[in-house]
Amino acid sequence: MRWRGVKAFRPRRKWGGGQVAGGGLGHHEEGMSVQTDRGGFEVALQHIRSGILDGTYRRDDRLPPERELAAQLDIGRGAVREAIRVLQAQGVLVSMTGPGNGTIVQPAHIEALGQVLELHLALASINFTDVSETRAALERAAMASAARVRAAAPLAQAVSLQERMRSELSPEAFNALDTQFHVALARSGDNQFLSDLAVAIRRAVHSPILDAEHALPDWPNFQAILVAEHQQMLDAVIAGDPEAAAVAVERHVRNSYRALLHPGRAPA
Repeated sequence: MRWRGVKAFRPRRKWGGGQVAGGGLGHHEEGMSVQTDRGGFEVALQHIRSGILDGTYRRDDRLPPERELAAQLDIGRGAVREAIRVLQAQGVLVSMTGPGNGTIVQPAHIEALGQVLELHLALASINFTDVSETRAALERAAMASAARVRAAAPLAQAVSLQERMRSELSPEAFNALDTQFHVALARSGDNQFLSDLAVAIRRAVHSPILDAEHALPDWPNFQAILVAEHQQMLDAVIAGDPEAAAVAVERHVRNSYRALLHPGRAPA
């Protein structure tokens, strides 16, 4: 039996009528037992999570080295390593190689959240219609915020992306630009958390939208519709009209999902 990242189970010695495993399931020194690797993983995971939540570990802090943390918690290094990998996947830790680096508390939450949502969507643990309704509500608020603030750099990026989408014929490349366009507009507002949620959902549906675009009977026509709807959103944001921006993005999201769910009924 093998836990990932840990040497294979190997009997080492008798202890209290049972066997103590080697390679992460063994002992630090004679007479001192340690937790099993799976139990140690839970201990390490909870320790780091609790430290982040209570402020022991703050953004840009460096975690103790694996060996030190394992000794502190009385668990194997493999358990610590696995807990760190899980938290990296969740987007709260970053590991850097080289002298003086190590594992840093640093959020990459948007990518992580988008990936989690995408997987749950693929497994049908969340309903696609519910996702579309949630996205419409979030993007309404995000576009209204963008129209009020109009942060220069992300707004200029949105303008550039819109121009590139006009001449992009490939569904794959267009879809990537489309995602970047929505991200840029969301970033031009003043509510970071709101824009983060809107961005995460847009990234989560990137693949299903691309699949639907390939299935459309008339992709060039639908592409032109998307470009026109993007222009309406962009114009409303540039004009500083929050209500028009909110209405434009909701219409756009609903039209897109109508085409996604019913490929033969793309909006004209």
